[in-house]
Amino acid sequence: MAANKRDFYEVLGVARTATEDEIKKAFRRMAKQYHPDANKEQGAEARFIEINEAYEVLSDPQKRAAYDRYGHAGLGNGAGAGAGFATDFGSFSTINDLFETFFAGTAGGTSRRTGPQRGADLRYELTITFEEAVFGCQKEIELPRWETCSHCRGNGAQPGTSTSRCSACQGTGEIRRVQQSIFGQFVNVTMCERCRGEGRVITTPCEKCRGQGRVRNNRRVVVNIPAGVDDGINVRVTGEGEVSARGGTPGNLYVVLTVKPHQFFKRQGNDIIYELPISFTQAALGDEVDVPTVDEKKTTLRIPAGTQSGRSFRLKGMGVPVVHSSARGDQHVIVKVVTPTSLTAEQKHLLEEFARLEQEQNEQNDKNIFRNLFEKTKDVFQ
Repeated sequence: MAANKRDFYEVLGVARTATEDEIKKAFRRMAKQYHPDANKEQGAEARFIEINEAYEVLSDPQKRAAYDRYGHAGLGNGAGAGAGFATDFGSFSTINDLFETFFAGTAGGTSRRTGPQRGADLRYELTITFEEAVFGCQKEIELPRWETCSHCRGNGAQPGTSTSRCSACQGTGEIRRVQQSIFGQFVNVTMCERCRGEGRVITTPCEKCRGQGRVRNNRRVVVNIPAGVDDGINVRVTGEGEVSARGGTPGNLYVVLTVKPHQFFKRQGNDIIYELPISFTQAALGDEVDVPTVDEKKTTLRIPAGTQSGRSFRLKGMGVPVVHSSARGDQHVIVKVVTPTSLTAEQKHLLEEFARLEQEQNEQNDKNIFRNLFEKTKDVFQ
């Protein structure tokens, strides 16, 4: 994987001597440009993941030092893996959240009330068969997750009661503290801890969820697996993650696929590899044989006389479908000549006779080669 990664400095468009401020400015600019909430073009989400991965390393002095010395190999399996952004944009659920992370609490800066946040994404590991990966399938899974409380409909208050304005922040959801420094007045804006940024507090909590606005349930979800998926692919089910406290947009469910190996078939990209054992006589004389395919149909393959072990034959369009496409790979049949391990007396006698004839033929060929070489040498001297 590391061999396919772009240089992190190139990703952020900065020099290797860039300062921390230059790296942060480059990240802010590119994150704004490629954040999925602001950029709906194809490939923007993948670019945003790549940008965050680069910033995660280059903004950390220790990780950056290891990367400068050893490249991607120096990061190990944890640093720079981009795991937090590969499947979860919960940290920056909107473009406003992105700037809130960098600019909240600055002098004279503006802030917004913190409302219901996006729920957490969920990860579920699912094992499917080779055939299910090739042709797609539907799977029903069960997973525990936080769901909106049906009793209070997610607001956390007991039905029939109302919330009151927070006395700590006066309903703003923010606490502002003014500090004096040698540079002048400094305003520090933080989220109100009492109401958690909502501006209102619950006087009578819901008896079912105890004011959380959500409850823990086991949920059955139908997952559509598209044809052509491979081992390690993530299938996203939008909106089937957890809900946050006090409502908010649910997160997503990411189903990580593990594909069981097949007894006979192997996969290379969208092609299928099948090794066909044939006998010495089939290879020498030629034959027509039935070859199994992943479609559970047999197709006839003609083996020409004199076929060598390891030769490959292509069955066009009999491979793995390309995900979300009508295209399909090929099946490659590789013949393997099998040497017999036990022979009858008649078979042994016939092979010995064949070996004798083959030796005579080889000796005659050697004589012809020597004679031709002698004639050519004589011509040269004449």
